[in-house]
Amino acid sequence: MPPPLLTLSDISLNFGGDPLFENCEFSLAKGEKIALVGRNGSGKSTLLKIAAAMIEPDSGKRFIQPGATIRYLSQEPDLSGFDNVLEYVKAGLMAGDDEYRAQYLLDSLGLSGTENPKNLSGGEARRAALAKILAPNPDILLLDEPTNHLDLPAIEWLQSELVSSKSALMIISHDRRFLSDLTKTTIWIDRGEARRLNQGFAFFEAWRDKALQEEEEDRHKLDRKIVREEHWVRYGVTARRKRNVRRMAELSSLKEKRINQRQQTGSIRLDAASGKTSGAIVVDMKNISKKFDEKVIVDDFSTRIMRGDRVGVIGPNGAGKTTLIKLLTGGLEPDSGEIKLGTNIELAYLDQSRNSLADNLSLKDALTGGGTDMVMINNQNRHVISYMKDFLFSPEQAGTPLRKLSGGERARVVLAKALSQPSNVLVLDEPTNDLDLETLDLLQEMVAQYEGTVIVVSHDRDFLDRVATSIICFEGNGKWLEYAGGYSDMQRQRKLLAKQIKEKSNKQKPSAPKSNTISKKSNKKKLSFNQQHLLNTLPDKITILNASIVDIQTSLNQPDLYTIDAKKFNDLSKQLERLNLELTKNENIWLELEMLKEEFNN
Repeated sequence: MPPPLLTLSDISLNFGGDPLFENCEFSLAKGEKIALVGRNGSGKSTLLKIAAAMIEPDSGKRFIQPGATIRYLSQEPDLSGFDNVLEYVKAGLMAGDDEYRAQYLLDSLGLSGTENPKNLSGGEARRAALAKILAPNPDILLLDEPTNHLDLPAIEWLQSELVSSKSALMIISHDRRFLSDLTKTTIWIDRGEARRLNQGFAFFEAWRDKALQEEEEDRHKLDRKIVREEHWVRYGVTARRKRNVRRMAELSSLKEKRINQRQQTGSIRLDAASGKTSGAIVVDMKNISKKFDEKVIVDDFSTRIMRGDRVGVIGPNGAGKTTLIKLLTGGLEPDSGEIKLGTNIELAYLDQSRNSLADNLSLKDALTGGGTDMVMINNQNRHVISYMKDFLFSPEQAGTPLRKLSGGERARVVLAKALSQPSNVLVLDEPTNDLDLETLDLLQEMVAQYEGTVIVVSHDRDFLDRVATSIICFEGNGKWLEYAGGYSDMQRQRKLLAKQIKEKSNKQKPSAPKSNTISKKSNKKKLSFNQQHLLNTLPDKITILNASIVDIQTSLNQPDLYTIDAKKFNDLSKQLERLNLELTKNENIWLELEMLKEEFNN
């Protein structure tokens, strides 16, 4: 293995209270791609800044190979002091770097370079910052949440660019798919330590869970040993005084070891306040169109959303996702078409901009509305401090202004506020931004258990795969199509549709006369007996598979199943994976046959 380009050794840092890092160390070799993971507040961003020489630790050493170039992407890039974006990007170049690469990257990211930095949106500023750090092809790239505020095309472009990059990478991201596809090593920041896994993020969560389980078992063993020693001290046969002193010292040492153990921060609790039961049909849209000036946002779109559906909405920035959501929820009238909203609709909305709450509000007032110490959750009053603890805030933070909270903490405040409102329709606009992976897991569980209907706007492919029952996707020129299943299901269906359209187009093209030998396939006018039988029987088979999947998922959702019976949990997980693969296979066969039948009928 080549010598490391960057090394941190024995890094310690303390901001008061428990140390953020104690003797923390890691190294980054040439071409290595590392995922840096950990809970919100564990110090990931701080460690990345230490690696970038932006923060000086209390103790420890930072070494970088002489001549090695390094670039750091901040969560909040600063473009002030530049007249246009191209000027800002070129400021990151060094002597000998290719100036044309700056323009190429801006073009690839959908920017011209002439934009005024003062007028950029959050997503545009992030694209400009990415162009600036990528332009010089540095030896080391340190990326803090690079996918935040990017749309799916930009995320997929960035992923492709980083896969082919020769730079060593260290990435902090909440995007599981992005980390799994990119990284070959994982560093887990946990209670001040950097634990290294020489595998990519795809293997991390199973490794982490095993490590925590072993740690819990060791803690129980230590507790039992302390109990045995205390029992001996109180009731054991009196031994020589010297031996008693030694046993007492060992007992004291064991107790001190137990006290000094740093346990993981408690888990966030996500429970949405439930409202009245809505009607069976939540939204019924027929042939909806909407445009602003001459720009068509929605063109002849129809859908029906039923109670309990989890609908994902995806599309590039500027496609009109917010407009579509407003149409779906009755906040905007269409130019043409018909919208019928169901009965008893109670809407809760999580705003992606996180600007629904004023910066000068204290945490307590943001959650209560001010003037009280109580929060109403499911028709019951709860003290705000108790509710804060559900979202991992300490009592001392009650008076903290929102402007002083980190991005992850602010995201949890907006989430807490949205979930406290009684609702039966939950609209989540980019809910995954700034949340750590454990909180995302719990958000996913909350969405799955929510009794109402959920509409999610997200660019997080893994999150959509886990929660969505259908995807409404922007297809260009105001056209939106709805696909069954999650993001991966949508991709498969789009490929099939594109293939069918291409084949149909090729058949319609005039071709030169060929020999009189015509294949049986070209003379075929209808489905074969076996194809027709599959088309008739597959819907029932798919229904049975779906029911089995729901039953297994219900069993897996039991919070203590893994602790009580790990073997059963693993067996059910494997069975669920097998059934999902079988379901996907049967749905694809059915879709192909249905398209073939339609083609023959036409």
